[in-house]
Parts: sequence; structure tokens; C-alpha cells
Amino acid sequence: MVKVENLKKNFGDLEVLKDINLTVEEGEKLVIIGPSGSGKSTLIRCINYLEEPTSGEVYINDQLVTKKNRSEMAKNYSSMVFQQFNLYPHMTVLQNLTLAPVKLQKVPKKEAENTAMEYLERVGLADKANEYPQNLSGGQQQRVAIARSLCTKQKLILFDEPTSALDPEMVQEVLDVMIGLSKENITMVCVTHEMGFARQVADRVIFMDDGNIVEEGTPEHFFTNPENERTKAFLGKILH
Repeated sequence: MVKVENLKKNFGDLEVLKDINLTVEEGEKLVIIGPSGSGKSTLIRCINYLEEPTSGEVYINDQLVTKKNRSEMAKNYSSMVFQQFNLYPHMTVLQNLTLAPVKLQKVPKKEAENTAMEYLERVGLADKANEYPQNLSGGQQQRVAIARSLCTKQKLILFDEPTSALDPEMVQEVLDVMIGLSKENITMVCVTHEMGFARQVADRVIFMDDGNIVEEGTPEHFFTNPENERTKAFLGKILH
């Protein structure tokens, strides 16, 4: 589903990604973890071409993603859930969910609304369809954002630290939705600091540090028998 080849990203003189090579199989649940500043979010933003790589190539569904075709790729193959929800404040929840299907994918409005209500029901927020985002808690807004990503019915969903902006008591409600998604044939690439979530849903865990993929493996390998000393040091600080 995703192939990254020799990906590099610089911001001025700062080299954020250093020759990243990565593949993600269809239906795989890949979790990316690492310290702040390791390049995790930049990598996932390059996959979706929200950041243009300095060099290297990204393929989604065997198609090269370019600056020219990135909107088409987003329309047909991938969607993204952000840290800060990115809901339109002047639109109701239902309007937020139907915007992309109607405007980009040319889905009939009634069909888009039916799909939106189906996914709002799934995330437990069908009763909030006519509310505006500012009337929802952070956890509810993020669940709406996940439902929005599902409404486009893409095969690939990218999550960029979806719980990092939430109050601690709201984190689990979002993770529960994501855990439910992980049981379906959706390809998920998730940048997160939630180690319990990584243990529970990941097929593979990648650890990044200083712009490099330092270690990767199954959750069992990663959390019980990591090989790299940097990985061991990181886990030693965050696992209690």
C-alpha cells in the first residue's frame, strides 16, 4: 500500500529525515514511535505529501505521489487524522463529514449524509450531527475527525499523534475508536506516544530517532526484547 524510497527532508540546513526506506502492506497496522523531534510527524506528512520531500520517492498503491497529483491521491487513496482535529468551525459536524465526499468525490449529498451518520453512530456521536465543533469536547472533536476520515472510504488512514492535544481523561475514548478500526481491513499508519495502543493493535512498530529508523519489529519484540541501545533507553524512560 505504501512504499517510501530514499526519502530525505530538510528544513533549511536542518536534516529532519535521513534516507528513509519503508514499506507498509495493505491492511497492515504500523505504529511509529520515538522522541520529539525524531522526524515521525514529518515522515507521515511526507507520505501524504503535506510536506514535499527534499529527495526520494513515495508510492501509494504503486503510484508515485508528486506535488502535481497529491490532491488526486488524497481523494482516491488516503486520508489523515491530525493532532488538532482541523474541523471547520463554521460548519456543523454533519457538514464537516460530507464536505470532501460531495465536493471532491462527487458523491450525491443524500448518500454522503447517510454515510456520515453511519460513521457518527460508529464513533458514538450521532446525536451531535447538527452541533458545531466548538460545542464538543476535544475527545469528541477527534472522534468526529476520525469519522470524517472514514467517510471518504479510503484504504489508507494516517494518524499524526491523534491524542496528543487531548486532556488525559479524553484519550481513551479516541483510542477505543482506533482499536475498533484496527480490526478491519484498513491500512493504518499511526504516529503516537500511546504505548498501550501500540502493543494492542500494531502489526509492526517502528522506532525513529534523529531522522532515522533505528529499530522495527513486532510489538512483542519491540517491548520485550529490543536490540538497539537507543530503543532500550527510550523505552526505559516511558515504560513503568
